[in-house]
Amino acid sequence: MAETSSSSSSTKSDEEKVEMLDRLLTRLALCDDSKLQPLLSKLLPFTVSSLSSNSSAVRNKVLEILSHVNKRVKHQPEIALPLSELWNIYSEANAASMVRNFCILYIEMAMDRADTKEKENLAATLLSGVSKLPLQHHEIILRLATKVMGECHSSGVNDEVAAKYKTICYSQDRKLFLEFCLHTILYQQSSQSRECPPGLSIAQTHRVTGKQPLKSDILLTRKLGILNVIEAMELAPELVYPLYVAASVDCQEPVVKRGDELLKKKAAGANLDDSDLINTLFLLFNGTAGAQNVAPESRVTPANPALKAKLVSIFCRSITAANSFPSTLQCIFGCIYGSDTTSRLKQLGMEFTVWVFKHSKIDQLKLMGPVILSGILKSLDTVSSSESDVTVRDSKTFAYQAIGLLSQRMPELFRDKIDMAVRLFDALKVETQHFRLSIQEATNSLATAYKGAPSTVLKDLETLLLKNSQEEQSEVRFCVMRWATSLFDLQHCPSRFICMLGAADTKLDIREIALEGLLLVKDDGQSMSQMQDLVYPKLGVMLDFILRQQPNLLESAEMREQKLHFPSKTYLVMIEFLLKCFESELEQNISIKGLSDFQSSVEALCLLLEHAMAFEGSVELHARASKALIAIGSCMPELIASRYAQKVSWLKQLLSHVDLDTREAAARLLGFASSALATPESSALISELIASVSGRHKLRFEAQHGALCAVGYVTADCMSRTPAIPDTLFQSTLKCLVDVANSETAALASVAIQALGHIGLIVPLPSLSIDSNSVDILTVLHEKLRKLLSGDDTKAIQKIVISIGHMCVKETSSSRLNIALDLSFSLCRSKVEDVLFAAGEALSFLWGGVPVTADLILKANYSLSMASNFLMGDVNLSLSKNSHIETNEAEEDRYAMVRGAITKKLFDDLLYSTRKEERCAGTVWLLSITMYCGHNPAVQKMLPDIQEAFSHLLGEQNELTQELASQGMSIVYELGDASMKENLVHALVNSLTGSGKRKRAIKLVEDSEVFQEGVIGEGLSGGKLSTYKELCNVANEMGQPDLIYKFMDLANYQASLNSKRGAAFGFSKIAKQAGDALKPHLRSLIPRLVRYQYDPDKNVQDAMAHIWKSLVADSKKTIDENLDLIVDDLLIQCGSRLWRSRESSCLALADIIQGRKFDQVAKHLRKLWSAAFRAMDDIKETVRNSGDKLCRALTSLTVRLSDVSLTGVSEARQTMDIVLPFLLTEGILSKVDSIRKASIGIVMKLAKGAGIAIRPHLSDLVCCMLESLSSLEDQGLNYVELHAANVGIQTEKLENLRISIAKGSPMWETLDLCIKVVDSEALDQLVPRLAQLVRSGVGLNTRVGIASFITLLVQKVGVEIKPYTSRLLRLLFPVVKDEKSAASKRAFASACAIVLKHAAPTQAEMLIDDSAALHNGDKNAQVSCAILLKSYSSMASDVVSGYLAAIIPVIFISRFEDDKFVSGLFEELWEEHTSSERVALQLYLEEIVSLICEGIGSSSWASKKKSALAISKLSEVLGESLSSHYHVLLQSLMKEIPGRLWEGKDALLYAIAALSVSCHKAISSDDPATMNEILSVVSSACTKKAKKYREAALSCLEQVVKAFGNQEFFNVVFPLLYEMFTSGTLTQSGKATLVVDAAKAEEDQVEKFSVPHNKVLDCMTACIHVAHINDILGQQKNLMHVFIATMSSGLPWTVKISALSSTKELCSRLQKVLDDSQESPANANIISLVQELFLSMPPQIVECISTVKVAQVHVTASESLLVIIKLYQKLRPIRCIDVQFKDELVHLYEVEKNGEAKSLLKKCIDMLENLKQESVQDDSMCMS
Repeated sequence: MAETSSSSSSTKSDEEKVEMLDRLLTRLALCDDSKLQPLLSKLLPFTVSSLSSNSSAVRNKVLEILSHVNKRVKHQPEIALPLSELWNIYSEANAASMVRNFCILYIEMAMDRADTKEKENLAATLLSGVSKLPLQHHEIILRLATKVMGECHSSGVNDEVAAKYKTICYSQDRKLFLEFCLHTILYQQSSQSRECPPGLSIAQTHRVTGKQPLKSDILLTRKLGILNVIEAMELAPELVYPLYVAASVDCQEPVVKRGDELLKKKAAGANLDDSDLINTLFLLFNGTAGAQNVAPESRVTPANPALKAKLVSIFCRSITAANSFPSTLQCIFGCIYGSDTTSRLKQLGMEFTVWVFKHSKIDQLKLMGPVILSGILKSLDTVSSSESDVTVRDSKTFAYQAIGLLSQRMPELFRDKIDMAVRLFDALKVETQHFRLSIQEATNSLATAYKGAPSTVLKDLETLLLKNSQEEQSEVRFCVMRWATSLFDLQHCPSRFICMLGAADTKLDIREIALEGLLLVKDDGQSMSQMQDLVYPKLGVMLDFILRQQPNLLESAEMREQKLHFPSKTYLVMIEFLLKCFESELEQNISIKGLSDFQSSVEALCLLLEHAMAFEGSVELHARASKALIAIGSCMPELIASRYAQKVSWLKQLLSHVDLDTREAAARLLGFASSALATPESSALISELIASVSGRHKLRFEAQHGALCAVGYVTADCMSRTPAIPDTLFQSTLKCLVDVANSETAALASVAIQALGHIGLIVPLPSLSIDSNSVDILTVLHEKLRKLLSGDDTKAIQKIVISIGHMCVKETSSSRLNIALDLSFSLCRSKVEDVLFAAGEALSFLWGGVPVTADLILKANYSLSMASNFLMGDVNLSLSKNSHIETNEAEEDRYAMVRGAITKKLFDDLLYSTRKEERCAGTVWLLSITMYCGHNPAVQKMLPDIQEAFSHLLGEQNELTQELASQGMSIVYELGDASMKENLVHALVNSLTGSGKRKRAIKLVEDSEVFQEGVIGEGLSGGKLSTYKELCNVANEMGQPDLIYKFMDLANYQASLNSKRGAAFGFSKIAKQAGDALKPHLRSLIPRLVRYQYDPDKNVQDAMAHIWKSLVADSKKTIDENLDLIVDDLLIQCGSRLWRSRESSCLALADIIQGRKFDQVAKHLRKLWSAAFRAMDDIKETVRNSGDKLCRALTSLTVRLSDVSLTGVSEARQTMDIVLPFLLTEGILSKVDSIRKASIGIVMKLAKGAGIAIRPHLSDLVCCMLESLSSLEDQGLNYVELHAANVGIQTEKLENLRISIAKGSPMWETLDLCIKVVDSEALDQLVPRLAQLVRSGVGLNTRVGIASFITLLVQKVGVEIKPYTSRLLRLLFPVVKDEKSAASKRAFASACAIVLKHAAPTQAEMLIDDSAALHNGDKNAQVSCAILLKSYSSMASDVVSGYLAAIIPVIFISRFEDDKFVSGLFEELWEEHTSSERVALQLYLEEIVSLICEGIGSSSWASKKKSALAISKLSEVLGESLSSHYHVLLQSLMKEIPGRLWEGKDALLYAIAALSVSCHKAISSDDPATMNEILSVVSSACTKKAKKYREAALSCLEQVVKAFGNQEFFNVVFPLLYEMFTSGTLTQSGKATLVVDAAKAEEDQVEKFSVPHNKVLDCMTACIHVAHINDILGQQKNLMHVFIATMSSGLPWTVKISALSSTKELCSRLQKVLDDSQESPANANIISLVQELFLSMPPQIVECISTVKVAQVHVTASESLLVIIKLYQKLRPIRCIDVQFKDELVHLYEVEKNGEAKSLLKKCIDMLENLKQESVQDDSMCMS
């Protein structure tokens, strides 16, 4: 029963529904279309929701209703459907599918009909949860949303709508939406041949377009709308990146432009290594068209070429893209071999290949590398080398780069065969120059791939390299050389041979690589351990390879050859390298000398060296080869001696060689050879040599020189043997040498003495037997030697003095030793360094104990000075392995005497001499003895004295003395004991820190040099100023003898500085050994050393750098550990009184602070800035420059520390807290221009990088920058503005120029940066400071800057400014009024307007009312009013739109201000606010009328005048529409007419006239008496004496008469006008007779009378126009009087024209009357008037034409005459009149020039002729 009951109730319910639906259908059918929309808004939702019913009857009824609805609305798109209600039904969770289907159908229909606001609001709602909707509805919803975007958002998205789109937070919704947007962007209008656009599948295309393709304009707006919405959603860059990329290559320019903009602005920070993003981009590029497992309609086609190119350029910046196999591979092959590829794509594909090879992971590269390589090679094979297309060339270049990179990453691809090497070397030969560089780089990279290759491959490579080593192309040779040096080690002979060949190459770079390969490049940085680690090839192996390449080297020749087998440079490096191989092999195993294999190798080397001596060889080669033989001989003397004993004649050839070194080497070799010869043979050789020297036939210099050298070496060798040569031969030899020394020039004499010295090394030189007398050789040569030593030949002097030392090695005679000492000491004043070094060497030999042997000197390329690096090297390394020359006890006494003499000379005379050159010589000699004889007990005892001497000499000005003294200190340290070492360290530290003890005083004599020449300028007379005497003279000449003490103090300071520098040189060596002894001093040394390394003196810098390197192992670590100490010391020195300390401190600080962290410099930061600014204002330019450098370094440091992207926020804020206040107070406000400019630049950079860290300082920074806009402006602009008016420059233009310059300044840029970081918290501090600055700021730029900043600030913060609007408006509004500058006024008005936008309604209303009220003020107030209203309209239009009723009337009335500038401003405003003037006036008429009445009633005449002008304008525009308000206006005007006259009162009269014209019907109908009142008021105004006012009254009277057209007015007005006319004419006639000059009279009369008579006549014309004919006839006499008087008197021509016009009007009235009464006879009075007119006027008119020469008068007069004649002809008078003026008229016609007047005159003549004929006919009729 229950079920039955339920069933029946359900049925009943369905029936009720059906019935209800039926009623709805009926209602729908009966409803008019106009009321259909409200009905549907309720009916449609209910009907659609009824589809959820299970009843088929209900559903059928619903479908019937919906069918009816469809038919009714289908063709009426203006009928809206209930969009929101339908969506709500659709969104219900339990909605039936059928309901949803119909809902979506009607939502689509409703969306097309909805208004913009509703669509905007619903679009974002549609997208929320779209992913959860049924799949079949996704496309519809997304299409609807994007359609709305195109229609509503193509130009932008407002904040409210943007906020709704941001609420789409579900990731799937976003993903679905972005995917659809991307497809829409990719969609293009495709041709018929393509089913879908590139980048899309068929399914995706249908999804985007729906039922039909999109049109071009719709597609454009839709894409722009999508881009704007996506931007507003503020999504992650990675999500929107593909979309923006696709847009940037669209075919429609606006989309491309917008896409590019968003790509740079919004997606620049996208992570290109995001895998999802890269996968999306690869899908875009490759598509899925080739995939077999994808349905055909879902296969995505690859992107178009433009998009592909864009994508590849992106892939070239992504590491992930390089590791996305297989997409990477598909992309590369698509670029190179794709069906639609382009040359640009090929180029980019190769570029991407390079990127992939460089950045892909090795496991990925193993998969792709071989495939890509094959593709590259294939592409290279297909591209012609002659193709000139740039992109093709670039593609080829990238291909070679890719091969090079791949060879580095995957060498195993190339290692097993040389095909690629052959290919690249061949390419280098055949390709054009453009490609060779990239091929060269690839070839060099390929070399690394073959490291560790199989031996067979390496063997093939050897062959390849040898084959290509001498190719013509330099790039080929370069690569060969690079391969040879990088692929093979030093022991590899073929590669070293290639390097030898390369050393002779024409290209410098190839030669350098070759030398590097042979390790022949000088590298001072190479340590000894590195040199020892080198493994050279075996000498025999290297020689064998060379000989195989050039077998001719094995041929031996007795005489020198002509031709070389290799170039000279190749020989040179070959010899060098082979010698190194030789030395290396001997060092490894000294016993190898005796092995036959080694000896045969040495023999082959000697043979090669002999071939190098061929005549074709260079001098350098000959010298080097001969020296190489000596080097071999010094190691293997027996072999060389035995070899060259057989080649004496070959050696003798070389004795006359042109090269000195070659001759000397040949002479040494002869010495070697003689040791293998028997004594008789040696004696014969000596005799031959002597004979050649002393023979009759004088040899050329080279032969003499060689022979003398050989005599010395051969004799010395023979004397060392037993038995020696015979005494007679020995004596002959000595005599020959002495004779040459005495007789020859310095060059040969020095060689002879050198030979004596070489002999003296072996045996004491015996006395010479001359004429049975025994004479000592030194005695004989004494004078000659003294003469030679005082000569100019430096080289000769060196040889001689060293030879003197050699002579005395075995000498025991005190007299001879004294001569030698005397000769050596004679060089103490020499200024030639080499001479001093040579003398020091000689004195060392005299002192004894020099660690060299005679054989070392005679049989090796050895020099004591060279071995010690001229006393600056570590002599122990070069001398330790040599033994001493043996001495016996008998010689000790001799040494004691010599040592005493040398010691006395050094310490008593030279070291403390008053002459600097003697001190220098003493230093050199003392150092020589200390270095060469340091281990001698005598020297050991003298070490304390030597130390004191060197310490004293550290302060010398002479650099050599100073450096050698410091070197001496280090040697003393090495030689001394522990206590001495400790004392020395203390002394040096004290010297460096400036606390050393006083040095021993040196007595000054007259010529003692105190300063170097030029250091302190010139004397008073222009001479030099350096010696003690010259300084004393200057002091006396200046009358200040005490000045000499200041000079000496300066000299002591210079000496102190020099002492520091000198100490530094010695210290650098001592520091290496002192070790722990120096640690206690480091704390005081390090700050000083750091500063001294930046000393202005380069020498001091170098010296201190030596110490630093010696003292400090890790420079960075040491500075880091002692940073505070160093910085504190440098900051103190920045304020030193010494400029060099200030300069060096600034430079040191600039270097040290770079790269420091905040915690390292925080406590010094303010002091550093203070020091920098102080230095920038220093008195000395170099200090200022160093201050600039410090400032730049500090700027870089501060900017980095304050940049939140590089430093933590807290540290950035602390940095700003320290630096910014200082810069704002001390920097920008500084009086120094450079400091101000620097400070502004720094502040700008800080603001740019600091970001939010700048917020706490915003108020200070902003105020400072705003004040600086004026304070830092060029003062010249202020001056120009003051005098602008005098030179014709407009002040406003100049102001605008100043403002534009200021807005381009760094200060304004900083302000822009500040605005970007303002937040609500910053406003609390910023607004009060700005308010204060508004009140107190001065200067145009500052004032405008404040206003502009407020404007920008409010735009930035938006609604957050609301709490401050009241305060700002109260502040800004008075400022606008008070500002005098137009630019400043506009700026503050803009600020006021932007604040108004966010003000409360009450504040807004008050401000607008106050602004409008300004129009009643003075000019400044009116301008302020206009500017304010203009700003409100442009910047706060939404606010102003509610107050137009208050604004429009003010604008309208103010348009009529007298001041043209003010009225122009309001005119512009009026045009902006009104599209139709009439509509605007009608809309705000009541308010305008009210304001006009208020203005007319005000006490201001100006207000009255502009109100009256406004009435005139109202009347003109509105016409009769003004009738409803005429009463009020007219009443106001009439009230103001009586009373005194004031300037502009005539405007009231014009207003009355205008009102009368526009509202005459209303006035006439409402109250006819008003007309009379108006006429009365105007008529009375005509009687006023004021000329202008009276003229206005007459004009007004004319208009009033015409407007009302009242016939009665004639009788009232005409008598008045006649009276005025007659009185004026009388006045005029009284004066006219006095005027003689007609032209002048006319001008005067125009000025005095024409205007009133004109107006009077015009009024009469108006009266005639409205008058009754009888009234006119009643005034006939007066009228004729007026006309005749006007034409006959001397009135101006303008008056005559008015009179003629009046005459025409009268005639037309008469004509009209005659026309109206054609059937009745004419009135006798009319006939009388016509006759009078005809009789009186034509003669006057004719006279007027003849006398007045104005064309206009002629035309008007002719017209009047024609009208009169016509009127007369019409009457046909009974009595015939004889026309007297006809002849004159004919004459005027003939002379008339005006065409129109001439035509009229012709008509007049014709009519008169007709008239005459008619008269004749009438007369004949009468007579008949």
